[in-house]
Amino acid sequence: MNFFEAIILAIVEGLTEFLPVSSTGHMIIASSFMGIASEPFVKLFTIAIQLGAILSVVVLYFKRFFKSINFYIKLLVAFIPAAVFGLLLSKKIDELLENPMAVGISLLAGGVILLFVDKWFNRPTIDEEEQVTYLTALKIGFFQCIAMIPGVSRSGATIVGGMSQKLSRKVAAEFSFFLAVPTMFAATAKKLFDFYKEGNIITSEQTNILIVGNVVAFIVALLAIKSFIGYLNKHGFKIFGWYRIVAGLIIIIMLLTGHNLQII
Repeated sequence: MNFFEAIILAIVEGLTEFLPVSSTGHMIIASSFMGIASEPFVKLFTIAIQLGAILSVVVLYFKRFFKSINFYIKLLVAFIPAAVFGLLLSKKIDELLENPMAVGISLLAGGVILLFVDKWFNRPTIDEEEQVTYLTALKIGFFQCIAMIPGVSRSGATIVGGMSQKLSRKVAAEFSFFLAVPTMFAATAKKLFDFYKEGNIITSEQTNILIVGNVVAFIVALLAIKSFIGYLNKHGFKIFGWYRIVAGLIIIIMLLTGHNLQII
């Protein structure tokens, strides 16, 4: 992986991590077009640059992260299901990650769902994060577990989960962003542990690539989050549904026509 490829993947990560379109699916398309091999460092890079995306959430909502202890308890409660199921089903998840067709189908199916989400959950009663109870946070956490299926989209699953619990679109999206912080941090830490456990090392050049990737992911994610919230409030999810359907069809058609898409 060179710096140009790293920047492209970081842009893709920053744009898609917090949108309900599946960053995994887009990483597959981008990396396949660039012909990047599924090397250990590439796998590490795609996870590690999430730290840049995490930082964008902390910067945008800085005051919220220092508002009350209840805020952290809610995030912990919502994070627990993913932590438990992630450990219990790690092997099964790895198997699914090796199946690009599963990603394409998930993108397609999730797109269809997003076309109707605004009609299904159009009577929210929770307009502030402070109104989210611990039980509601736990339920949203179980929705996040659905995103363990590649192509589902972590943000999409948690936002829909929030809306199903009567959260407004804005509050559901913001809670999804907040929940991404412990979830993505844990995923990055595990990937780093596995990387070193397998006997790999990070060279000085790879360190520089990681730094550049995180900076780019941070900047792009910052812009993506701000734009997404504004668009979501005005227009809802339909455009993201159609976009997912197109992306899913692209992956499925590429696979059916003999293209070898690698999960990175």
